[in-house]
Amino acid sequence: MFASYLVRLKAKPDFDSRFLAYYLKSEDFWTFIRGVLGDKSAQPNASASTMTKAPLRAPRDKNEQRAIAHILGTLDDKIELNRRMNETLEAMARAIFKSWFVDATEKGIPKGWRMGTIGDDFNLTMGQSPPGETYNEVGEGLPFFQGRADFGPRYPTRRVFCTAPTRLASPGDTLVSVRAPVGDINMAAEQCCIGRGVAALRHKTGSRSYTYYMMHSLVDNFGLFEAEGTVFGSIGKDDFLGIKLIIPPVELVQDFERVASPIDQAIENNENQSRTLAALRDALLPKLISGELRVKDAERFLQERGL
Repeated sequence: MFASYLVRLKAKPDFDSRFLAYYLKSEDFWTFIRGVLGDKSAQPNASASTMTKAPLRAPRDKNEQRAIAHILGTLDDKIELNRRMNETLEAMARAIFKSWFVDATEKGIPKGWRMGTIGDDFNLTMGQSPPGETYNEVGEGLPFFQGRADFGPRYPTRRVFCTAPTRLASPGDTLVSVRAPVGDINMAAEQCCIGRGVAALRHKTGSRSYTYYMMHSLVDNFGLFEAEGTVFGSIGKDDFLGIKLIIPPVELVQDFERVASPIDQAIENNENQSRTLAALRDALLPKLISGELRVKDAERFLQERGL
Protein backbone atom coordinates (compact mmCIF):
# COMPACT_ATOMS: atom_id res chain seq x y z
CA MET A 1 0.00 0.00 0.00
CA PHE A 2 1.31 3.47 -0.81
CA ALA A 3 -0.16 6.95 -0.76
CA SER A 4 -0.92 9.31 -3.63
CA TYR A 5 2.37 11.18 -3.23
CA LEU A 6 4.37 8.05 -4.12
CA VAL A 7 4.94 6.43 -7.51
CA ARG A 8 5.85 2.82 -8.24
CA LEU A 9 8.09 2.08 -11.21
CA LYS A 10 8.42 -1.58 -12.12
CA ALA A 11 11.04 -2.81 -14.57
CA LYS A 12 9.85 -4.84 -17.53
CA PRO A 13 11.12 -8.45 -17.79
CA ASP A 14 13.94 -7.59 -20.22
CA PHE A 15 15.35 -4.90 -17.92
CA ASP A 16 17.29 -5.25 -14.65
CA SER A 17 15.32 -3.67 -11.80
CA ARG A 18 18.35 -2.87 -9.65
CA PHE A 19 19.96 -1.03 -12.55
CA LEU A 20 16.75 0.98 -12.89
CA ALA A 21 16.91 1.85 -9.19
CA TYR A 22 20.43 3.20 -9.63
CA TYR A 23 19.48 5.09 -12.77
CA LEU A 24 16.77 6.89 -10.79
CA LYS A 25 19.55 8.23 -8.53
CA SER A 26 21.61 9.48 -11.46
CA GLU A 27 22.14 13.09 -12.50
CA ASP A 28 20.64 12.29 -15.93
CA PHE A 29 17.29 11.45 -14.36
CA TRP A 30 17.30 14.31 -11.86
CA THR A 31 18.30 16.88 -14.48
CA PHE A 32 15.12 15.90 -16.32
CA ILE A 33 12.99 16.03 -13.16
CA ARG A 34 14.32 19.46 -12.13
CA GLY A 35 13.59 20.73 -15.62
CA VAL A 36 10.01 19.51 -15.36
CA LEU A 37 9.43 20.93 -11.89
CA GLY A 38 11.08 24.30 -12.44
CA ASP A 39 10.05 27.05 -10.02
CA LYS A 40 6.35 27.07 -10.85
CA SER A 41 5.05 25.69 -7.57
CA ALA A 42 5.75 26.01 -3.87
CA GLN A 43 5.09 22.26 -3.67
CA PRO A 44 6.28 20.86 -7.01
CA ASN A 45 5.16 17.41 -8.05
CA ALA A 46 5.82 14.94 -10.82
CA SER A 47 3.25 12.38 -11.94
CA ALA A 48 3.88 8.81 -12.97
CA SER A 49 3.21 9.88 -16.56
CA THR A 50 5.91 12.54 -16.28
CA MET A 51 8.44 10.09 -14.87
CA THR A 52 7.91 7.58 -17.66
CA LYS A 53 8.86 10.29 -20.18
CA ALA A 54 12.30 10.70 -18.60
CA PRO A 55 15.19 9.72 -20.90
CA LEU A 56 16.81 6.41 -20.01
CA ARG A 57 20.42 5.66 -20.87
CA ALA A 58 21.27 1.99 -20.39
CA PRO A 59 23.13 -0.91 -22.02
CA ARG A 60 20.82 -3.02 -24.18
CA ASP A 61 22.22 -6.22 -22.67
CA LYS A 62 20.44 -7.08 -19.44
CA ASN A 63 23.53 -8.97 -18.24
CA GLU A 64 25.59 -5.80 -18.52
CA GLN A 65 22.90 -3.86 -16.68
CA ARG A 66 23.04 -6.50 -13.96
CA ALA A 67 26.84 -6.31 -13.81
CA ILE A 68 26.74 -2.53 -13.35
CA ALA A 69 24.10 -2.85 -10.65
CA HIS A 70 26.19 -5.54 -8.95
CA ILE A 71 29.25 -3.28 -8.78
CA LEU A 72 27.27 -0.41 -7.27
CA GLY A 73 25.34 -2.83 -5.07
CA THR A 74 28.57 -4.27 -3.66
CA LEU A 75 29.41 -0.83 -2.29
CA ASP A 76 25.91 -0.33 -0.92
CA ASP A 77 25.98 -3.78 0.68
CA LYS A 78 29.20 -2.89 2.52
CA ILE A 79 27.66 0.40 3.66
CA GLU A 80 24.63 -1.50 4.94
CA LEU A 81 26.87 -4.02 6.74
CA ASN A 82 28.68 -1.15 8.45
CA ARG A 83 25.34 0.33 9.48
CA ARG A 84 24.21 -2.93 11.08
CA MET A 85 27.57 -3.38 12.78
CA ASN A 86 27.30 0.13 14.21
CA GLU A 87 23.81 -0.57 15.52
CA THR A 88 25.14 -3.64 17.33
CA LEU A 89 28.17 -1.79 18.72
CA GLU A 90 26.08 1.11 20.00
CA ALA A 91 23.60 -1.28 21.60
CA MET A 92 26.53 -2.91 23.43
CA ALA A 93 27.79 0.45 24.72
CA ARG A 94 24.30 1.51 25.79
CA ALA A 95 23.84 -1.77 27.67
CA ILE A 96 27.13 -1.22 29.53
CA PHE A 97 26.14 2.34 30.39
CA LYS A 98 22.74 1.21 31.67
CA SER A 99 24.32 -1.48 33.81
CA TRP A 100 26.87 0.89 35.33
CA PHE A 101 24.88 4.09 35.72
CA VAL A 102 21.13 3.47 35.45
CA ASP A 103 20.56 0.08 37.05
CA ALA A 104 23.02 1.01 39.82
CA THR A 105 20.71 3.82 41.04
CA GLU A 106 17.38 1.99 40.99
CA LYS A 107 17.54 1.31 44.74
CA GLY A 108 18.89 4.70 45.74
CA ILE A 109 22.01 6.78 45.37
CA PRO A 110 25.13 4.60 45.77
CA LYS A 111 27.84 5.59 48.19
CA GLY A 112 30.15 8.17 46.66
CA TRP A 113 27.51 9.38 44.19
CA ARG A 114 25.50 12.61 44.57
CA MET A 115 22.54 14.50 43.18
CA GLY A 116 23.39 17.37 40.85
CA THR A 117 22.58 18.98 37.53
CA ILE A 118 23.89 18.90 33.99
CA GLY A 119 25.63 22.20 34.74
CA ASP A 120 27.59 20.59 37.57
CA ASP A 121 29.04 17.87 35.38
CA PHE A 122 29.07 19.07 31.75
CA ASN A 123 30.24 22.02 29.68
CA LEU A 124 27.44 23.32 27.47
CA THR A 125 27.52 25.48 24.34
CA MET A 126 24.20 26.75 23.00
CA GLY A 127 24.18 27.28 19.25
CA GLN A 128 23.72 30.62 17.55
CA SER A 129 22.85 31.04 13.89
CA PRO A 130 25.29 33.11 11.79
CA PRO A 131 24.05 35.65 9.23
CA GLY A 132 22.20 33.96 6.38
CA GLU A 133 24.49 35.42 3.72
CA THR A 134 27.40 33.38 5.12
CA TYR A 135 25.70 30.05 4.26
CA ASN A 136 26.59 28.00 1.20
CA GLU A 137 26.19 24.50 -0.19
CA VAL A 138 29.54 24.24 -1.99
CA GLY A 139 31.71 23.29 0.98
CA GLU A 140 33.18 26.68 1.91
CA GLY A 141 33.89 27.08 5.63
CA LEU A 142 32.66 24.71 8.33
CA PRO A 143 29.69 22.32 8.20
CA PHE A 144 26.68 24.12 9.69
CA PHE A 145 24.04 22.17 11.63
CA GLN A 146 20.84 23.96 12.51
CA GLY A 147 18.76 21.24 14.13
CA ARG A 148 17.03 17.91 13.82
CA ALA A 149 16.77 18.11 10.02
CA ASP A 150 20.55 17.74 9.86
CA PHE A 151 20.74 14.80 12.28
CA GLY A 152 21.37 11.24 11.17
CA PRO A 153 21.26 7.95 13.11
CA ARG A 154 24.43 9.00 14.97
CA TYR A 155 26.27 11.72 13.04
CA PRO A 156 24.76 14.77 11.32
CA THR A 157 24.70 15.03 7.53
CA ARG A 158 26.58 17.78 5.71
CA ARG A 159 24.16 19.94 3.74
CA VAL A 160 25.02 23.55 4.48
CA PHE A 161 28.35 25.23 5.24
CA CYS A 162 29.13 28.54 6.93
CA THR A 163 32.03 30.92 6.35
CA ALA A 164 31.46 32.99 9.52
CA PRO A 165 30.66 30.55 12.36
CA THR A 166 29.57 32.04 15.67
CA ARG A 167 29.31 28.95 17.90
CA LEU A 168 31.42 25.83 17.45
CA ALA A 169 31.27 22.17 18.42
CA SER A 170 34.39 19.99 18.50
CA PRO A 171 34.81 16.43 17.20
CA GLY A 172 33.29 14.03 19.73
CA ASP A 173 30.95 16.60 21.30
CA THR A 174 27.40 15.41 21.85
CA LEU A 175 24.84 17.44 19.90
CA VAL A 176 21.30 17.85 21.24
CA SER A 177 18.41 19.48 19.39
CA VAL A 178 16.93 22.24 21.56
CA ARG A 179 14.08 23.39 19.33
CA ALA A 180 11.15 21.60 17.74
CA PRO A 181 11.66 18.88 18.75
CA VAL A 182 13.79 18.90 21.88
CA GLY A 183 16.06 15.98 22.67
CA ASP A 184 17.26 14.39 19.43
CA ILE A 185 20.90 13.37 19.89
CA ASN A 186 23.90 13.09 17.56
CA MET A 187 27.67 13.24 17.89
CA ALA A 188 29.90 15.72 16.06
CA ALA A 189 32.28 13.89 13.73
CA GLU A 190 34.27 17.06 13.01
CA GLN A 191 34.57 20.67 14.05
CA CYS A 192 31.33 22.33 13.03
CA CYS A 193 29.18 25.42 13.39
CA ILE A 194 25.97 24.97 15.40
CA GLY A 195 22.86 27.08 14.96
CA ARG A 196 20.26 28.02 17.53
CA GLY A 197 18.48 24.68 17.20
CA VAL A 198 21.47 22.74 18.55
CA ALA A 199 23.49 22.58 21.77
CA ALA A 200 26.88 20.89 22.22
CA LEU A 201 28.02 19.17 25.41
CA ARG A 202 31.08 17.45 26.81
CA HIS A 203 31.70 16.04 30.29
CA LYS A 204 34.14 18.15 32.27
CA THR A 205 36.66 15.30 32.17
CA GLY A 206 36.50 15.39 28.36
CA SER A 207 34.81 11.98 28.22
CA ARG A 208 32.95 11.84 24.90
CA SER A 209 31.38 8.39 25.26
CA TYR A 210 30.01 9.02 28.74
CA THR A 211 28.50 12.31 27.54
CA TYR A 212 26.81 10.70 24.53
CA TYR A 213 25.21 7.84 26.44
CA MET A 214 24.27 10.02 29.40
CA MET A 215 22.36 12.38 27.12
CA HIS A 216 20.55 9.39 25.61
CA SER A 217 19.54 8.34 29.13
CA LEU A 218 17.96 11.78 29.68
CA VAL A 219 15.63 11.78 26.65
CA ASP A 220 12.54 11.69 28.88
CA ASN A 221 13.75 14.82 30.65
CA PHE A 222 14.21 16.58 27.33
CA GLY A 223 10.75 15.44 26.25
CA LEU A 224 9.17 17.45 29.07
CA PHE A 225 10.32 20.66 27.41
CA GLU A 226 8.86 19.54 24.12
CA ALA A 227 5.48 18.95 25.76
CA GLU A 228 5.48 22.31 27.56
CA GLY A 229 6.11 24.39 24.42
CA THR A 230 3.27 26.73 23.50
CA VAL A 231 3.66 26.14 19.75
CA PHE A 232 7.09 24.61 19.28
CA GLY A 233 9.04 22.97 22.07
CA SER A 234 12.34 24.52 23.12
CA ILE A 235 14.80 24.52 25.98
CA GLY A 236 16.98 27.46 27.01
CA LYS A 237 20.45 27.38 28.49
CA ASP A 238 19.43 27.79 32.15
CA ASP A 239 16.79 25.06 31.94
CA PHE A 240 19.24 22.77 30.15
CA LEU A 241 21.94 23.28 32.76
CA GLY A 242 19.38 22.79 35.51
CA ILE A 243 18.23 19.30 34.50
CA LYS A 244 18.78 17.04 37.50
CA LEU A 245 20.80 13.85 37.38
CA ILE A 246 22.75 11.56 39.67
CA ILE A 247 26.47 12.21 39.40
CA PRO A 248 28.84 9.22 39.75
CA PRO A 249 32.46 9.49 40.94
CA VAL A 250 34.87 10.82 38.32
CA GLU A 251 36.89 7.60 38.54
CA LEU A 252 33.87 5.57 37.41
CA VAL A 253 33.27 7.92 34.48
CA GLN A 254 36.89 7.47 33.42
CA ASP A 255 36.63 3.69 33.78
CA PHE A 256 33.56 3.69 31.55
CA GLU A 257 35.38 5.84 29.02
CA ARG A 258 38.19 3.30 28.80
CA VAL A 259 35.63 0.57 28.06
CA ALA A 260 33.30 2.48 25.74
CA SER A 261 35.75 4.64 23.83
CA PRO A 262 37.15 1.75 21.71
CA ILE A 263 33.57 0.78 20.81
CA ASP A 264 32.77 4.33 19.76
CA GLN A 265 36.03 4.52 17.82
CA ALA A 266 35.06 1.38 15.90
CA ILE A 267 31.70 2.99 15.11
CA GLU A 268 33.46 6.12 13.87
CA ASN A 269 35.84 4.07 11.71
CA ASN A 270 32.90 2.24 10.12
CA GLU A 271 31.13 5.53 9.51
CA ASN A 272 34.19 7.04 7.85
CA GLN A 273 34.56 3.98 5.64
CA SER A 274 30.90 4.19 4.66
CA ARG A 275 31.28 7.83 3.67
CA THR A 276 34.24 6.91 1.49
CA LEU A 277 32.31 4.05 -0.09
CA ALA A 278 29.29 6.29 -0.73
CA ALA A 279 31.50 8.89 -2.41
CA LEU A 280 33.07 6.15 -4.56
CA ARG A 281 29.64 4.78 -5.49
CA ASP A 282 28.40 8.25 -6.43
CA ALA A 283 31.50 8.83 -8.58
CA LEU A 284 31.18 5.48 -10.36
CA LEU A 285 27.43 5.65 -10.97
CA PRO A 286 27.36 8.23 -13.80
CA LYS A 287 30.48 6.79 -15.44
CA LEU A 288 29.08 3.25 -15.52
CA ILE A 289 25.62 4.29 -16.65
CA SER A 290 26.98 6.49 -19.44
CA GLY A 291 29.43 3.83 -20.61
CA GLU A 292 32.40 6.09 -19.93
CA LEU A 293 33.72 3.37 -17.61
CA ARG A 294 33.46 -0.27 -18.57
CA VAL A 295 32.43 -2.96 -16.14
CA LYS A 296 35.76 -4.82 -16.26
CA ASP A 297 37.69 -1.61 -15.55
CA ALA A 298 35.43 -0.82 -12.60
CA GLU A 299 35.83 -4.35 -11.24
CA ARG A 300 39.60 -4.07 -11.51
CA PHE A 301 39.50 -0.67 -9.79
CA LEU A 302 37.56 -2.06 -6.83
CA GLN A 303 39.69 -5.21 -6.57
CA GLU A 304 42.83 -3.07 -6.29
CA ARG A 305 41.18 -1.43 -3.27
CA GLY A 306 40.18 -4.69 -1.64
CA LEU A 307 36.46 -4.30 -2.40
